[in-house]
Amino acid sequence: MENIIVITNQLGDFMTNCYTVYNATTREAVIIDPASNARFLSNTLTNQQLKCVGILLTHGHMDHIGAIPELLELIGHNVPVYAAAEELDVLGDPRKNLSAMLSDQVVTLKPDILLEDGQVIELLGTKITCILVPGHTKGGMCYYLEENQMVFSGDTLFSRSIGRSDFPTGNGIELVNKIKEKLMVLPNATTVYPGHNERTTIGREKETNPFLAEY
Repeated sequence: MENIIVITNQLGDFMTNCYTVYNATTREAVIIDPASNARFLSNTLTNQQLKCVGILLTHGHMDHIGAIPELLELIGHNVPVYAAAEELDVLGDPRKNLSAMLSDQVVTLKPDILLEDGQVIELLGTKITCILVPGHTKGGMCYYLEENQMVFSGDTLFSRSIGRSDFPTGNGIELVNKIKEKLMVLPNATTVYPGHNERTTIGREKETNPFLAEY
């Protein structure tokens, strides 16, 4: 099992959890959902002596992608951006990614690597399973590191809550059904790193999440 470290920073107007996840031995890192403050994220990499090898997006909303253009300028455009193939039109449409509504900075983005449900990628010396969980947006992607018992859930699953489904491409019924089908089957001890608020575990959400009460 690789020694994987997670740095959590709450960034931007919506206090988005931006995760810098790295291998303590190789110092390779990925950034998950760079919401805002690109220079701070770049400085974190420098101060921790980390090499960024990828940017992983859980979905395409502005409060999860806002720092990407400047961040790539700072750390290098050769760093690939990963996102679900299903999220391509959300990322490319300022109305769907909410940048036209939430920000003076209109953002459109085309990922370098498009991911499919169940695809396994190898980064940081470990395997990361890509779990497509539509509902918050149609291309919501969760990233599961089985060896380290952690899943990055974006705005799909929160502590005692779930994501909103009233934004473009959202679907509340599908969101609940897919969380039950794809996330609640993970081991109870799996730590959930959500897009906002505090971390939780799969087991805790089975017991306490009112939106999953029928589970």
